[in-house]
Amino acid sequence: MHNKIDHFAIGADSLEQGIEAMEAVLGVSVPRGGKHDAMSTHNCVMQSGNESFLELIAIDPDAPADPGRVRWFTLDDPATQARLAHRPRALSWVVGTDDLDAVIAASPVDLGEVVLFTRGDRSWRLTVPKDGNLPMNGLLPAFIEWSPGPHPSTGQQNLDVRLSAVQLSHPDPDALRTILKILNVDHLAQVTEGPSALSFALDTPKGSVVID
Repeated sequence: MHNKIDHFAIGADSLEQGIEAMEAVLGVSVPRGGKHDAMSTHNCVMQSGNESFLELIAIDPDAPADPGRVRWFTLDDPATQARLAHRPRALSWVVGTDDLDAVIAASPVDLGEVVLFTRGDRSWRLTVPKDGNLPMNGLLPAFIEWSPGPHPSTGQQNLDVRLSAVQLSHPDPDALRTILKILNVDHLAQVTEGPSALSFALDTPKGSVVID
């Protein structure tokens, strides 16, 4: 099984707010991406190195207010919405795998249902909890399996922003490391002891920054 960081999601109150805030922090304007009709969300995306990408995501005000299910990445959670009202925040990291079914079978925690998404000629399967929550409040990744073809990052802009580390903090770091090892993703994140928290360390035109 081959697992690697596929992308990481930064939530925003609106894409306009997110673009402005990210430009101040990163020194670049994250280009507009597309819409997720099944979730009534939309995004901005750009390459972040090693066939991965940064995703800035927000609720789409032009989409139906009720997409028929709880939105992903806790975007419907009032607590998340209150946090995003102040500034964009790290929401989730997403690991690409070539055997999603094996990941689900091996996982000691519920990663959510596997949902098939399509956009144009691309399709992908993604773990999405039905209640919209994130496994261990986002410390565990979502898992994605793309249909055959080039990784979507190959068609995105390269603006010299690179993900240098996914950073995880937990009161019991050894317990978290054990779960990550079972999922075969322990090599993809840095784990330290402290209150539960997720952050992304980035190398950018403005230097090293951390988005939490």
